[in-house]
Amino acid sequence: MDLGFLMSDSPWFTWVIIPLLIFLSRIADQSIGTVRLIFVSKGFRYLAPFLGFFEVIIWLLAVGQIIQQLDNVLYYIAYGAGFAAGNYIGIIIEERLSLGTVVVRIIPVKDTTRLIEYLKEQNFGLTMMDAMGGRGAVKVILTVIPRKALKSLVEIINRFNPNAFYSVEEVKSVSYGGLIPGSQVLGKSRMPQLWRKSK
Repeated sequence: MDLGFLMSDSPWFTWVIIPLLIFLSRIADQSIGTVRLIFVSKGFRYLAPFLGFFEVIIWLLAVGQIIQQLDNVLYYIAYGAGFAAGNYIGIIIEERLSLGTVVVRIIPVKDTTRLIEYLKEQNFGLTMMDAMGGRGAVKVILTVIPRKALKSLVEIINRFNPNAFYSVEEVKSVSYGGLIPGSQVLGKSRMPQLWRKSK
């Protein structure tokens, strides 16, 4: 007796197993695809093609199952649901990896002396400018840091200047001198994996 034939003819296999496999494969390939696009935007030129290979292979396997049974609407639902879930999971993965570099603009609402002194002690590179806000003169502090140091920086800001306004922007590449921002916060042994010098 052909076991493969029985499995392919089984309603359980057709309506549960295959849709589930399509859903999971779509999650896998779309998660990889989302991370790959983020890697491209951050300049990781070697990782992106490597991930793209697996993304396409998994996608072909999922689409191949749908093409075999175009009249099964559950396959399309599983495909779409996997696509949506894969996007979400891919973003979560990228956030957990915390790759790349960001520039943080800080506009404190009170005296900045203690905040600036502490940031300098923690080896954050700072650029400070005087500016004029809607309520008068303000100090603008700029710092470029590895994204992994962002959480620590926000905690420092909230400790010394809890009502400060700050914004965060991605930086594709950066060139720095001898100062490695936030190295004391992250630990020097971890910095080579988090910070790259761009030429």
